[in-house]
Amino acid sequence: MTVWTPTDDGHADLTSHDTFLNGPPHNTFARLRREDPLHWTEYPQGQDFWSVTRHADILEMNRNTEVFSSARGIRMEDQSYEEYLARRTFQETDPPEHTRTRMKLVRAFSKTVMAQYEEDIRALCDTILDQALEKETFDATKEIARQLPMRMLGRVVGLPDEDLPWLVEKGDALIANTDPDFTSHVLDKMDTDEFRMMPFNSPAGAELYAYAKELMARKEREGDTSGVLHLIREPAKDGSVISDTEFRNFFCLLVAAGNDTTRYSIAAGIQALCHQPELLGQMQEGGDIWETAPDEIIRWATPALYFRRTATRDFEMHGKTIRAGDKVLYWFASANRDETVFDDPFRVNLRRSPNRHLSFGQGGPHVCLGMWLARLEVRVLFQELVKRIRSIEPAGPHRFLRSNFVGGIKELPVTVRLA
Repeated sequence: MTVWTPTDDGHADLTSHDTFLNGPPHNTFARLRREDPLHWTEYPQGQDFWSVTRHADILEMNRNTEVFSSARGIRMEDQSYEEYLARRTFQETDPPEHTRTRMKLVRAFSKTVMAQYEEDIRALCDTILDQALEKETFDATKEIARQLPMRMLGRVVGLPDEDLPWLVEKGDALIANTDPDFTSHVLDKMDTDEFRMMPFNSPAGAELYAYAKELMARKEREGDTSGVLHLIREPAKDGSVISDTEFRNFFCLLVAAGNDTTRYSIAAGIQALCHQPELLGQMQEGGDIWETAPDEIIRWATPALYFRRTATRDFEMHGKTIRAGDKVLYWFASANRDETVFDDPFRVNLRRSPNRHLSFGQGGPHVCLGMWLARLEVRVLFQELVKRIRSIEPAGPHRFLRSNFVGGIKELPVTVRLA
């Protein structure tokens, strides 16, 4: 059985968030990979851009940070230089500035350090699954996938448990600022100019700004130097420190990115279990399948649909010239279904190896800091889920986010039979 079949006509508007209400337009991406892998895309709301859809091209360009810069923003939307400076995190910087900031954090998110949280994650999964599965029919995104990432991030970062539900709500409003189910200020449907200096042009950014400021003031009063929030404020080797605005932007990034990758990977994995019944048995057999299954689930999900870069000088590719100043979008959603890299890309193969997916931005300096935590959370959650159930099936249609930036199933009704 096919997990999911694209329904677009092969000529979808990639600039429209509504296009993605039925999931990524993979018929369009497949056509572009075949016919026009470097595609000039008209953008009615701003500056037109290049769409890059082949895995090999994205990998090559992602490594070339001298030509393709993050330092004008990573989303499709245009912004003034003033807005960029007000909103930017280290995600929107290039080496060596990016490297200085990243090196403060890389050890805290290393594979070795994250492995120390496995039992904490397992205990959280026990609680979450026990509460969800007793209902037998429920929304798996809400009751399972949404619950784990922020609770775990709270422990890694050092956030009060009582604040986590509010932070999840604000993180949703921030990252899904084009979906009316998550925000009252929909980016492309109303005037959000008063929030243009906030991350993601969202009022949630202002609220998270205020929260981060108070949180750090409280930690300083209490002499609390634990967690990554303290690390990011330490001077770099050259003595430089981040500003208050940069710190608050970093906090918003943590709340958003620390939530969506794992949540929507878990949701996509549960969807796959519903539509490929053999996956449940494979997971229940266990063994070395857990060495490859998490990355295949994350490939299948591709929560970050694209990242944008800006060309710093002219660049030739596929007989076309990318001009200095042009916007360039790396469509990870397309790369992760590239049939020249992945056999049978529209099926979940839990033993896929090697798995050269680009969900974490592999190949460049911006590879996801939280990738080891995400892999661990996905593995442990599914290990605990499959030993509790005999079957899982859809209990209604699933719904995707209204976003061409974040790919995810926001509603996933399922029915389970307990083991």
